[in-house]
Amino acid sequence: MNLRRLELFVAVAEELHFNRAAQRLHMAQPPLSQQIRKLEDECKVALFVRNSRNVELTAEGEVLLEHARKVLVQYAVMTAALSHARNGELGRLRLGFVSSAAISMVPGLVRHMRSQWPGIDLQLREETTDVQLELIAAGILDAGIAREVRTVAGISATVLRYEPLVVAVADDHRLAAQSPVGLKDLKGEAFIAFPRSRISSLFDHISALLHAVGVDFDIAQEAVQFPTILGLVAAHLGIAVVPESMRAFAIPGLVYLDIEDANASSTVSLIYATDTSNSLLVTKVKEAFQEILVS
Repeated sequence: MNLRRLELFVAVAEELHFNRAAQRLHMAQPPLSQQIRKLEDECKVALFVRNSRNVELTAEGEVLLEHARKVLVQYAVMTAALSHARNGELGRLRLGFVSSAAISMVPGLVRHMRSQWPGIDLQLREETTDVQLELIAAGILDAGIAREVRTVAGISATVLRYEPLVVAVADDHRLAAQSPVGLKDLKGEAFIAFPRSRISSLFDHISALLHAVGVDFDIAQEAVQFPTILGLVAAHLGIAVVPESMRAFAIPGLVYLDIEDANASSTVSLIYATDTSNSLLVTKVKEAFQEILVS
């Protein structure tokens, strides 16, 4: 029993007229009648009572109609699911992200993917860049949103954006009314930063930018969360160089200063295993970022 004959049978059963069913199916009546006869031979029962004026379902035809509709619906669901899977629109994607991306990138990504591809089970995990690299290599994460990615064998990186860096200072700091500032203007300042042992990628990047202009990255205080760093800046314990997305934290007593140096930016990348088995799902993440970062 093939699906096409079931489709033809359902059309005739619903129309109770071979001519109308043939028109609905965009075919001639004789081939339709032949297929229904073959289906009846296959089922070894009469499915219709025919006379010169109308067509009626037999009791066996009623039974087949009930089940045929269910089979055709399930077939449609199955083929749709296979199509989604084939196009990378179905499955589980384990995505890591650095904490700063939770403000500027993750919300838009989640909204877009849930809207466009609801069949993708997006599982999020906040981790530093270094930890994401380890988890992707171990097969625990499929991809990640990371900063200042170092070259690692077996890991590929696609740049998503170059995010400007800004300086956070207390509102009564000597530079508070000066924007933009140059990195050279930060000479002699004490900095608040992440511990290098926890977040080496961004730490080393900022340190290199400062050293390139002759400024020592003199750490007065360490903290492991951006809100904590910014709060300590407002408390006059030092200044901080942070991604521009941190402007979302409007903390009393704190101001953000643009940096005029062309190199003062942070590279945000999508990282993933080069030979990932979830390549189609990773492609969907790339597509989503292309949409949300352009709009």
